[in-house]
Amino acid sequence: MNKNYYAVLMAGGVGSRFWPVSTSNYPKQFHDMLGTGDTLIQKTFKRLNRFVPTENILILTNERYNNLVLEQLPMVRQEQVVLEPAMRNTAPCILYAALKIQKMNPDGVMIVAPSDHWIEDEVAFAKDVTTCFDKCAREEVLCTLGIKPTFPNTGFGYIEFDKEGASDLKKVHQFREKPDYETAKEFLAQGNFLWNAGIFMWSVKTITKAFEKYQKDQYALFKAGMAFYNTADESAFIKENYPKAENVSIDYAILENSKSIFVLPATFDWNDLGTWGSLYDKLDKDENNNAIVNSKFVAQDASGNMVRSTKDKIVVVDGLNDYIIVDKENVLLIYPKSKEQDIKEVLNKVKNKFGDKYA
Repeated sequence: MNKNYYAVLMAGGVGSRFWPVSTSNYPKQFHDMLGTGDTLIQKTFKRLNRFVPTENILILTNERYNNLVLEQLPMVRQEQVVLEPAMRNTAPCILYAALKIQKMNPDGVMIVAPSDHWIEDEVAFAKDVTTCFDKCAREEVLCTLGIKPTFPNTGFGYIEFDKEGASDLKKVHQFREKPDYETAKEFLAQGNFLWNAGIFMWSVKTITKAFEKYQKDQYALFKAGMAFYNTADESAFIKENYPKAENVSIDYAILENSKSIFVLPATFDWNDLGTWGSLYDKLDKDENNNAIVNSKFVAQDASGNMVRSTKDKIVVVDGLNDYIIVDKENVLLIYPKSKEQDIKEVLNKVKNKFGDKYA
C-alpha cells in the first residue's frame, strides 16, 4: 500500500431526505441503509482502505458525531477524526484536512470522498482513483471522477469536458449547475457531460496552492495554524478560528476558478443514495417490485413500494403503489415516492409542531 496515499472521508451531513431514519443526531451515513450488515460509513471506509493505509484515512465530521465515528470505525484513532466546530460547507474543511496531511507528508496525494455513496465494483473504483493519483503526483492538476449519465437527471450538477484527446482523463471545460429537464436532455445528446459525484483527487501541494491563489483569506486563516496541526494545541486553534471561515463550497471556491482540472469517466456503478427513491433503485425487489429492508412483508395489491421498518417487524400493505413506508420507533412515514423531494419540508412541519426531538 502506498504511504503517500491519503483519504478524506466527508461524514458531516444530515441526510434529511432520509427522514425519519436519518436524523440530526444520527444521520444516514451511520445507518445500514441497504440491510447489508455495514453502515454507509463502514462500507466507504473499507472501500478506501483497499488502497489507502488505515492510518492515512481522515474522517471529517461535525463535533456531535465524534463518538459515532469511533464506535463504528474502531480501527481509527481519535486524531484521525477531524472535527468541525461550525458548519462551513466543503471548502474550509477540505483546506484544513489538506494542511494537516501536508504537515504529515508534503508528497501526499489525497482523495476527498462522501461517506454515504454506494459503489458496487470496488476494484474498478480503486483502479480509477489510483489512475488519478498517478496524474496528480506527476502534474499540478486537480482531478475528479464523473459518472456517465443514464438519464437526464435534474438533481445532479454536471461536468462538461473537452472531447479532444485520446487519454481517458479529459480536460474539464466547465462545471454546470443542476439543469432543468430540457437542458439535461441536451447535455446527454452532446455526449461530453458527466454527473458530478463530488469525488476529488489532488496532491496536497496543488490544492493548497490553489487555495492560496483563489481563496487568499481562507488560506491565510488556516495556514496560521500550521504549527498547531497534529499536536495537542490543534483543537484550541480550530475552535477559535474555524467559525471565522467563509461558508463556501469547494466547487465555487476552487473548481470553478481552476484551469487545470481533469475528469475521469468512472468505470463503476454509482448511486449517491440521496433519497428514498435512489435507495429503492439499488435494492432487490419482490415479485411486485416492492423493495424491503428489515421487514417481514405481506402485500395485497401493492407494488413499487419502498418499505423499511425496525428489524423483523411484520408489515402488511394493501392497495398502496409507489409509496415510501418507513416505520421507526416513534415515527411512521407513509409518503408518495413521487413527492420524495418534499420530505425535507415535511420534516420542518414535524419539527414546528412536535419539536426537534423527532428531527
